[in-house]
Amino acid sequence: MPEVKRRFLTIEQVAEELNVGQPLVRALIRSGELRGMQVGARGVWRISNQDVEEYISQAYQATAERLAAGELSDDDTASD
Repeated sequence: MPEVKRRFLTIEQVAEELNVGQPLVRALIRSGELRGMQVGARGVWRISNQDVEEYISQAYQATAERLAAGELSDDDTASD
């Protein structure tokens, strides 16, 4: 049976999808780079799949622009 993609993801799931830590996902939400919403009485965070895909597309575009401008090297040995 094919995997059903959820409409909303947790911070943990987004971190796994982007291969980053949960603190970075929280920072992206705080900065407005990644849209998220708090739901329920406990205020848990949820991020839509569409917003994650949009963030990824924007990150690719920004990276391509910085590479073209010579602002980045094309290796991945730089520290995060």
